[in-house]
Amino acid sequence: MGHEPRVIGIDDWAWRKGRRYGTLICDLERRAVIDLLPDREPATVAAWLRQHPQIEIVARDRSGGYRQAISEALPYATQVADRWHLLQNASDAFLAAVRRAMPAIRSTACGAELDPGILTSAECLQFEGFQRRKRTNVLIQRMGAEGVPIKRIVRVTGLSRGLVRRVLRGEREDVFRLRQSSLTPWFQQLEQYWQDGCRNGAELWRRLRADGFQGSLRVVGEWATRQRRAEAAIPQGTGKCPPSRKIARMMTSGQHHLSKADSIFVAQVEHALPQLAQDRRLLDAFTSMVRNGEEDELADWLDQAKASGLAAFSRVLSTDLNAVLAALREPWSNDQTEGQINRLKLLKRQMYGAAGIDLLLARLQHSA
Repeated sequence: MGHEPRVIGIDDWAWRKGRRYGTLICDLERRAVIDLLPDREPATVAAWLRQHPQIEIVARDRSGGYRQAISEALPYATQVADRWHLLQNASDAFLAAVRRAMPAIRSTACGAELDPGILTSAECLQFEGFQRRKRTNVLIQRMGAEGVPIKRIVRVTGLSRGLVRRVLRGEREDVFRLRQSSLTPWFQQLEQYWQDGCRNGAELWRRLRADGFQGSLRVVGEWATRQRRAEAAIPQGTGKCPPSRKIARMMTSGQHHLSKADSIFVAQVEHALPQLAQDRRLLDAFTSMVRNGEEDELADWLDQAKASGLAAFSRVLSTDLNAVLAALREPWSNDQTEGQINRLKLLKRQMYGAAGIDLLLARLQHSA
């Protein structure tokens, strides 16, 4: 290699999604792929980094494995946390706070209880499952309040450790659980069309097709049917409580982007739940801080977030503080690396996923 990289980006890519991953290393100054590694193990990454001691800056996601490898191999290099991941993690933390507050939101801002008498048989089964989960949640939360260790709660209930943690954080409250589908990225457009008065499944599908949706009419029609049944399941004279994801989106959107009804709903939620309103303000402050590179504001933000619904997120930031500060200070980010990974995915598809790592690297380097 004629040019020795000084600033690199590092991220994982999928040989087989959910099962096997490799690592892509990109020269951010030359905007070119340097190397592909067969896995994302810290030892493999550290061995590669030791061969390039001249590297000064490494942009990465918030993966603990990459952080460990860089710290071991290049202890004096500056690690830069990816800004997009910081904003995404902050949004996820706020969504978790909204989910924990959903019982209070339903009782104060929505004021409506689900009527199981007019649900379909399948929906009744989900509702009965929700009732069982609710009883289990009460048991877990009571044991947690009494100081019972999570390991003992797992043995008593037979549930997984991850599920017990979610219950203790209040993240297991939705009546109807939605599965991921081809429609998931299009929920925002769908809900907007629905609010604008379009209630016909075929018309919704045609509008989404015009926006670029590639899924089937059946998927959209089933979504519209669920929406109508959900509205019918709310007693007359009360308002339907939106799902947690939509509430989080409404609270973080500017009021000029909301309808009058949504603006009123957000005002009711923030009046009834001042802590959630404070969490939203903290999210807004963090977003502004990252976008404007306000490094000096981070310490005060972390102090304020310690007693908020974003406390867990702030604790994680504190463990990676130097990389987060570098993200607010340095111009480098992992956007270029993510773009190269998208190009890698395209090349893999063109070769039907059968190419080895040497051929993939060769095509990446010569097709730039």
